[in-house]
Amino acid sequence: MLRTPKFRSTATLLLTLATVSSALAPLVTATPASAQANFSDVQGNWAQSCISSLAQQGIISGYPDGTFHPSAAVTRAEFAAMVGKAFPNAARARNAVRFGDVASNYWAYSAITTATQTGFLSGYPGNVFNPTQNIPRVQVLVALASGLNYAPSQPAMTTLNASFSDASAIPTYAQTSLAAATEKRLVVNYPNVNTLNPNQLASRAEVSAFLCQALAGTGQLASTIPTQYIAGTNTAQSNQTQGTQVLAGTVIPVRYATAQRIIVAPTETAPLALTVTQDIRDNQGTVVIPAGSQVIGQLQPAPGGAQFVAQTLVVNGRQMPLNASSNVITQTRNTRDPNFGASLAGAALGSGASALIQGTTNDKHITSQTTLLGTALGSAIGANQNRNLGSTIRDAAIGAAVGSGIYALTGNHQITAQKVFTGAGAGATLGGLLDHTGNGTVIVINPDSDLTLTVHSNVVL
Repeated sequence: MLRTPKFRSTATLLLTLATVSSALAPLVTATPASAQANFSDVQGNWAQSCISSLAQQGIISGYPDGTFHPSAAVTRAEFAAMVGKAFPNAARARNAVRFGDVASNYWAYSAITTATQTGFLSGYPGNVFNPTQNIPRVQVLVALASGLNYAPSQPAMTTLNASFSDASAIPTYAQTSLAAATEKRLVVNYPNVNTLNPNQLASRAEVSAFLCQALAGTGQLASTIPTQYIAGTNTAQSNQTQGTQVLAGTVIPVRYATAQRIIVAPTETAPLALTVTQDIRDNQGTVVIPAGSQVIGQLQPAPGGAQFVAQTLVVNGRQMPLNASSNVITQTRNTRDPNFGASLAGAALGSGASALIQGTTNDKHITSQTTLLGTALGSAIGANQNRNLGSTIRDAAIGAAVGSGIYALTGNHQITAQKVFTGAGAGATLGGLLDHTGNGTVIVINPDSDLTLTVHSNVVL
């Protein structure tokens, strides 16, 4: 059995850790451009979360240089391919059409055939499809409404005039489908939610946004589009919610998309931002809290466990106080449990939990698959005199995970080197202090089932 030597000098410790960290770096394998979700030219883009989500599922892809070109136009053939990947199980309701301008060996032949059979797209008179023609926004939305069999519940122009300042520019043939798409929250307009620009060519970011909303409407994907850009939300719904309220006793389902589970110490308080997963309606069926709204609050100690306590509800950019909470979460795990390591996969660790885990978990439970390895350990030196290298690396790994995971607990999606540096240093320091004192009991939270909220007092909207 290999024993890790103890280090007696600060310089030797830092040099060895740097060497180990450098040796681990090449283990990260670059993924093909088609599978990448973090494109270099969509960072900070209004549709970034949507684009990344679709890329992860293989519905859209980027370019070999790691870019996505979010502002580039989309051809009809490209859109047919995207639709086919987004809705692979769509029923074929039409006979196949042999278009004169789509050869059987054309790269998108199968996708075009499927898109026309499933009702998403149609050809032009003269039995042509125009596969290389750039597709306008109105055609994308008509295609989605048609393929998903959406129909409006009220007169088309009533919805369109209430939602868009340029409703008069919508072609007659598209009015019914556009109204249905608007009611179903498919229409995304950036930067002005009330301006449709129906005849403008659709960009890759816009098509991605329409697909994200369509998939969210069918329950295949959580909505990732900021609600302020979803047509009908800020106008019709804000009018509907004038004077309405969310009554005490209302249940609000929420999700925490960043991690599969959250691990905190029993005495820990941690800020958290959650997303509402479905529309909340009043007794008249009016949507008062749309899906995608945010609930801001904190996990805090409660008798027998931990509890999420809401503080603020954010609807269409408006903030209001919210008195709501989850049930008390009582599921605990002991980090000495040989099976505890599996709980770390995909988990967001609170700083208190990190300290407890570091103090009680054997090295073999912490792997590069469950934590991030930080290389900056300057603040850890003093606390790690005479500790073995394996323990220090282990503690730094958890600390770095906490540091880079700060965004998950605060909603700040800008991960900086400073956060990782701080997390690594703090992790190793705490591990050095608590190796022999931590009791090892942590609370394990499943966000999909444990954080459902109950409103305790009426919320006036």
